[in-house]
Amino acid sequence: MRHCGTQTLETERLLLRRFAPQDAEAMFQNWASDPEVTKYLTWPVHESIEASKTVLENWAAAYAGETFYQWAIVLKDNACGPIGSISAVELKEAVSCVQLGYCLGRRWWRRGIMTEALHAVMEFFFHEVGANRIEARHDARNVHSGMVMQKCGMQYEGRLRSADRNNQGICDVCWYARLKSD
Repeated sequence: MRHCGTQTLETERLLLRRFAPQDAEAMFQNWASDPEVTKYLTWPVHESIEASKTVLENWAAAYAGETFYQWAIVLKDNACGPIGSISAVELKEAVSCVQLGYCLGRRWWRRGIMTEALHAVMEFFFHEVGANRIEARHDARNVHSGMVMQKCGMQYEGRLRSADRNNQGICDVCWYARLKSD
């Protein structure tokens, strides 16, 4: 793959960009402190804005690497800062595969925002980075996440029983993927 790091992406409604230190308040308020948003995620709810600041400091340092991909999801017509994030959680170089993960503030659920963001990031990885396969997974109980994957052309590949752990404990995990040739 031809890694180039987190690049700014634009869609009809969204700006996908690198996080900045000043995004800590929005990150904390819009999603990271919400137990409903983090319910099926692998990282705990942020108990304070300091937790969000620490995460952003770590990401700021990681942006120097060409294999670090972490986007802030920002509505173009909204001044509330980032409303979620989308990232490459794993790169499998040997098979040109990228695993994606995402989360979005509850106030923006069911508006097609995450579908729009995921589609843009998938296109970036296929056409700019040269990925052959893009995959994602979700807790089997989080059906809405799977619906986003399906809307972006990902195919259901199966369910692994008791194969993952998140904030709900050990869980079944559903896998989806799309190939560049699909």
